[in-house]
Amino acid sequence: MNHQEKPTEDNLTELMEFVLLGFADMPHLQWFLFGLFLIIYIIVLKSNGTIFLITKMDPALQSPMYFFLSHFSFLEICYVSATLPRMLLNLGTQRRRIPLVACATQMCFALMFGGTECLLLAVMAYDCYVAICNPLHYPLVMNHRVCIQLVTGSWTIGIPIMTGHTYQIFSLPFCGSKQINHFFCDIPPILKLACGDTFVNEMLVYISSALFAMVPFLLILGSYSKIISTILKLPSATSQAKAFSTCSSHLMVVMLFFGSGIITYLRPNTRHSEGTDKMLSLFYTIIIPMFNPMIYSLRNKDVIMVLRKLLCNNSLN
Repeated sequence: MNHQEKPTEDNLTELMEFVLLGFADMPHLQWFLFGLFLIIYIIVLKSNGTIFLITKMDPALQSPMYFFLSHFSFLEICYVSATLPRMLLNLGTQRRRIPLVACATQMCFALMFGGTECLLLAVMAYDCYVAICNPLHYPLVMNHRVCIQLVTGSWTIGIPIMTGHTYQIFSLPFCGSKQINHFFCDIPPILKLACGDTFVNEMLVYISSALFAMVPFLLILGSYSKIISTILKLPSATSQAKAFSTCSSHLMVVMLFFGSGIITYLRPNTRHSEGTDKMLSLFYTIIIPMFNPMIYSLRNKDVIMVLRKLLCNNSLN
């Protein structure tokens, strides 16, 4: 909790904008980092965009699993685009100032897309559970209407909660330093700049983290415990290997994303290190979305076949 003197009206006026420090502590690497993150952004756009397009257009990829994967790929593009373009702008121009409204908007979208990703990963785990543990009823349980409802719920549930959460944070008075030691407007570094008592806001962070991170994570772990139990009962090693390959990529993504996110938001404030928070945020907001398409495509025979067919058609043309 922060207990500081109430700011004067002049101080509040000055804080209509913040300064995103980003990687200002590495002045000699600014252009290297700009080039690196630009390449990462292009990879994220092209790889996730390719998966989104092929899962929408190819007749062989029209099952519920690929329906969810297409939305997941589109979500990854949105999630990275909430933070990375501003980081590239700051690195390229060295003008790190961000208006308060732009900062609040960035936080709101980052929280919404992050919450949506948590829910969508839980939906994908449920789809995997039904496919392996209840295959005979799979077409009935995971019909097109249910798939649309699950995806719509994942996209919309977090909107009012994250919007309200952002409004609560930016309703706080800010005073003193306006430097955010981060590459985007995240909750922990913003709360450090707030004056007065931030106890309610910190409790809201824990509650929303529990709802959007811990609950889906526990549901995913429950789904996978059932999946593994079912797989081990399959009669042949070939069947076991095929079942494991279907969902192992999803489990890998889950462990990476939830692990870094939970450490960031559910650690006690006394253990928050600005450098560690920055690296963890970099991991789950940028690095993981870059590797997700590779994880899904390299471990999925159907996707590989479609990509090969697409590359062959392009080479012939």
